[in-house]
Amino acid sequence: MHMSLLLNWLDHLDKTLFVLIQHDSDHSLLDTIMPVLRDPLIWIPFYAFMGYYAFRQGKEKAWPFIILTLLTFAVTDSVTAQLLKPLFGRLRPCHDPELQPFLRGLVDCGGLYSMPSNHAANHFGLASFWYFTIREMNGRRWSWLWVWAAAICYAQIYVGKHYPFDILAGAITGFLTGLGTFRLFVYWEGRQRHRSVLFGDVLSKSPEVNSGL
Repeated sequence: MHMSLLLNWLDHLDKTLFVLIQHDSDHSLLDTIMPVLRDPLIWIPFYAFMGYYAFRQGKEKAWPFIILTLLTFAVTDSVTAQLLKPLFGRLRPCHDPELQPFLRGLVDCGGLYSMPSNHAANHFGLASFWYFTIREMNGRRWSWLWVWAAAICYAQIYVGKHYPFDILAGAITGFLTGLGTFRLFVYWEGRQRHRSVLFGDVLSKSPEVNSGL
């Protein structure tokens, strides 16, 4: 009984926050910016920059960085869409009759289910992996990556695609996935350094090297 009351209260809170962001906080400028902000195509130059930046750190770091970036996206996108959304079975706001008077139709409705948000999982997964990996590579703390991911997530609520708690669930999923792939990067880097040390030891002990040949 108490659990049911809690879930109903959380659902009410989530819908109240959704209406506050999507309907009550509308602005003509945001109506133009937010649909563009969530469009993956506009971020292609940014993704290209991240690849370029990785190669500036050296090829031995760039390839693990790029491969694990793709793995992070693949995991977050497939887990949220194929596993978690059918598991939770929560309808999108556009499929909820109770919210129809508040929807403004800034973008198309999309799929049937909304929790967790793919956009939130994907972008927080990338932000998490990139932040921790770049910090590991050169000590830089790119905190603005969290702002980038959060802005895209806010846009998802503003255009009416997701409830705030959908975003929270997706962000947690993405963060944990990015943290996991970051640990894979550290392991990969450690294996590469170990092989380099072994190869150096073999060369130093080689008779040909010691004889100056």
